[in-house]
Amino acid sequence: MSRPRFRRLKPEQQSAILDAALQEFATHGFAAASLNRIIEATGTSKGAMYYYFDGKEDLYAEVIRRQVERMLEHGGPLRVPEATDADAFWGTIEEYYLRLMRLLAQTPETGTLLRDWLGGGASPALRDAESRAEQDLMPWLIETVTTGQRVGAVRTDLPVDLLVAVALGMGQAMDAWLIVQPPERSDLADSVHSLMDLMRRALEPAG
Repeated sequence: MSRPRFRRLKPEQQSAILDAALQEFATHGFAAASLNRIIEATGTSKGAMYYYFDGKEDLYAEVIRRQVERMLEHGGPLRVPEATDADAFWGTIEEYYLRLMRLLAQTPETGTLLRDWLGGGASPALRDAESRAEQDLMPWLIETVTTGQRVGAVRTDLPVDLLVAVALGMGQAMDAWLIVQPPERSDLADSVHSLMDLMRRALEPAG
């Protein structure tokens, strides 16, 4: 995670550092990436870089956080599905998820970054960033599950917190599969539909 001193920099200064870091990580992967090359590319001193981040892991986590945040911004607001029946509810979620995956396919550097992250094991800094992202997402997940229950799209025989945990776990597995083994663009919609059908079958009312 970036230090408060980094967040006090002007936006263009932040972007210059994070853009250079993105190029380095996307080109070389986390393990082979050089903090010295990032420092050289930005004209920042080593002392200043450690003034902004604890080390390479924290800079890597910040780059991933920014790229995912940008993708979500381009995908539009993460609204709770406004639906009156189960098909419309699940269709709205599928449409949004497909839109995000198409955006990911259009930003190859972000895809490369995420594949490197998923393939290399989570560092403490990345686990912390993922935990914060999950907490930010939790109110939306709870509201979405309860909305799904109200329109008959989500089962009501299990506690909401368990259903949220199942949805979150399946969503992480779906993300990992699509990122690490991306289908051809022409097959993406079918792949997303199959994955969303899998989640729907796990969460919809029995029978």
